[in-house]
Amino acid sequence: MMPLDILLEHVFVLALDAGKKIMTVYEREFRITEKADQSPLTEADQRAHHLIQARLSMLTPKIPILSEESTEAFTGPNAEGQYWLIDPLDGTKEFIKRNGEFTVNIALVSQGRPILGVVHAPVPNSTYLAAAGVGAFEQTGQQRHSISVAHHAANSPWRVVGSRSHGGDSLTAFLSRLGKCELIPMGSSLKFCLVAAGLADLYPRLGPTSLWDTAAAQCVVEQAGGVVIDANGIALSYANPDQILNPHFLVAAVHDSTLSKLLG
Repeated sequence: MMPLDILLEHVFVLALDAGKKIMTVYEREFRITEKADQSPLTEADQRAHHLIQARLSMLTPKIPILSEESTEAFTGPNAEGQYWLIDPLDGTKEFIKRNGEFTVNIALVSQGRPILGVVHAPVPNSTYLAAAGVGAFEQTGQQRHSISVAHHAANSPWRVVGSRSHGGDSLTAFLSRLGKCELIPMGSSLKFCLVAAGLADLYPRLGPTSLWDTAAAQCVVEQAGGVVIDANGIALSYANPDQILNPHFLVAAVHDSTLSKLLG
């Protein structure tokens, strides 16, 4: 496999191209269908999936691909414990609402850990990208800069990112346990990226998510100095892709067992 810094640039370009495919659908009328789990599916999901799958297969032919749109084709990680984990269109509900808060998520997993991640938001044309030992960055247009988490200042309100489509009583209960805070609504994996970029302190997820929803953005957060941990303070793992669903988790700037226990 090529060095991660070089591979990251290839995947960055691929994510941009997938975003362009998505935008050709976003800018016109489109049909919405339902998958078996009753989640929505559009032509944009499929177009992005086919492009990403084809290009990754050429780029790294020995690394298997697990995509939300073709789980049945995945036969497991390779002998080195590597596989690609992709969500061609994360935030389909936001895509349908046309609010711009959707992303292309592409992650490379090695030995259960996301070591490369690209999260591309086509509408603002903003991309978050990271790789182990390389760093975490945000690129808008032609401008790229390093990003890092910001540590919460004592006695100031917590800046908490919440799901625009999946809030509910659990989030309300978490906020009441947390104390003084302000809620920032956001869709898709952009919630992780706000923490990674120092624009929010916490993102508690108290509802169902799948591996492909989180891996790319988790890499960005971790390389920016933050953590993505469950209620026991353990980092989300991708070692068992047969177990598609994640536990409840917390994205934060620092590893704080007190905060993660608020998920329980």
